[in-house]
Amino acid sequence: MDITEQLRALATIIRKEVHRFLRIWMQTLIPPAIMIMLYFVIFGEIIGSRIGKMGDFDYMQFMVPGLIMMSVISNSYSNVVSSFFGQKFSRSVEELLITPLPNYIILIGWVFGGVARGLMVGAIVTVVSLFFSELTVVNWPLAIFVVFLTSVLFSLGGFLNALFAESFDDISIIPTFVLQPLIYLGGVFYSITLLGEPFKTISLANPILYMVNSFRQAILGVSDLASLGISLNVAIGMILFFIALFSSIALWLLNTGKGIRS
Repeated sequence: MDITEQLRALATIIRKEVHRFLRIWMQTLIPPAIMIMLYFVIFGEIIGSRIGKMGDFDYMQFMVPGLIMMSVISNSYSNVVSSFFGQKFSRSVEELLITPLPNYIILIGWVFGGVARGLMVGAIVTVVSLFFSELTVVNWPLAIFVVFLTSVLFSLGGFLNALFAESFDDISIIPTFVLQPLIYLGGVFYSITLLGEPFKTISLANPILYMVNSFRQAILGVSDLASLGISLNVAIGMILFFIALFSSIALWLLNTGKGIRS
């Protein structure tokens, strides 16, 4: 296939994925907004009023970047894992594998479908947050860059989960027992500096901590990275490293047919 045909095929996959979650927008876009509203009411208004300030910011302001990132991570991941496993379960993905379409086009198509949903939900959550807190973005390019990279990373994670999953139950194990604990322990609702040892040191092994704080740095201008002695470049480099790692594993699995061909 020449480059024009590959780009046309890529656009078709992305358009199909976007149409899939927009067709059921009441299930894919509205629930995250409602859930975030509950977080704002319970954690922000009720608990946050008792906590007071977190650093130099109201607790509500401190929490906003973490909630936006949490929504992007969850929806990017869930979109790809549910969509690709559904294609694998119905064996319709095999129709793509027997075409001359390169495997990297298949991977990019599904990943960008997840990115589209993650960014769309992130934008909705951002708008919802404006009703509860004043939001001023210090560095727009950095904020967009970090949230895009994070969405790509967890879309790749969802793709890998779908490849390894053998039943619909398998696609809920990682989000329930791995992803959600990492998100809640990743500094979404609190500053890592409040933790004592050894929990503070243990938290440094959580990659989501670096993503949340990189995004918080872009939104508020400050984060826990400086207090931890970690530069912003190192945090972003970690995200890029995992993107490269997950991409390599996903392409190797596609090329060898593992998780797809029985």
